[in-house]
Amino acid sequence: MSQTAEKSFELIKSAHERGRLAHAFLVSGDLGCGKEELASRLISMVNGPSEGGGMDLFGEPVVEKILPLDEQEGGWVRIIRPRSKSRRISVREIRDLEHTLHLAAPKGETKVGVIVDADRMNEQAENAFLKTLEEPPDGTLLLLLSTRPQRLLATILSRCVQVKLTGGRALASDGGDELVASLNEVASRGFGGPIAALHMKSVFTNFLAVKKAEAEAAAKAAMKEEIATYRDGTDGIWLKEREDFHKAGAEADYLEARNRYLDVILAWLADLIRIKTGSGGLDFPDSAEHLEKIAEGESVFQIGKRLDALEKLRQTLETNASEPLALEVGFLRAFA
Repeated sequence: MSQTAEKSFELIKSAHERGRLAHAFLVSGDLGCGKEELASRLISMVNGPSEGGGMDLFGEPVVEKILPLDEQEGGWVRIIRPRSKSRRISVREIRDLEHTLHLAAPKGETKVGVIVDADRMNEQAENAFLKTLEEPPDGTLLLLLSTRPQRLLATILSRCVQVKLTGGRALASDGGDELVASLNEVASRGFGGPIAALHMKSVFTNFLAVKKAEAEAAAKAAMKEEIATYRDGTDGIWLKEREDFHKAGAEADYLEARNRYLDVILAWLADLIRIKTGSGGLDFPDSAEHLEKIAEGESVFQIGKRLDALEKLRQTLETNASEPLALEVGFLRAFA
């Protein structure tokens, strides 16, 4: 069950106070949901509070200051992020973390390892980290943060207490705001009709093309790193398998982006219904002025039919249908 970062912290803190703190947590949720803030608070919890807490001179409670996660690094706290061009976490970085965790810390000090974007560990890194999860050193807390926990090994998932956070800006993040801005611009020049529908499709496919190029470039960079590292120590068959693995990963990243961009358009259209009905709670409040003009010429029934057409497009894309053809037909049905 998903819950807020604040509620999650209180539950974990309660377990800590009862001496029941688990040694490994997987904190997942959309971008902006508070994963890093929660990790920072947990570090302060086990190794002494950051600034704040308690009462001031006038008896008023002092609000706890939550440090940025990276400012917690040092001493017995290690924080790993994807830093290479391929945006992957290498086995070398996991080995360095293991070295720190196996050192003897002073009494009362907890060794903490945080892996940000844990789903970006490569295969060797995941397997190495799995050994640490299976036999964690004494006095260790491991925190994995991820927006895509489903990409982690099932054996890693099973050895962590999973904490799913609500909130965040999944729709607006990673190009979502830019897509909505482009949709607003195109729709302001005309909404409804074949020409407008094809313009909308063009905007969508342009965003997809950028995401596809980014995913393929990251896969090539990751493969290049592995070739440089393992070429002299393995055979060509293994490297070919790794190449296929990275290609599949790039395709998965692209399909995930395509699905999320469809969610953005669906939410954008749903905002039209909210404006028509005056229900509020817009997903894209900054677009209200543009959407109000579009909504003047639309009925709730028409918008509902457009939403249905986009959902049918999503279902078609999940089959073996030609993507370009499916997008053209789908956008004509939704916006013509």
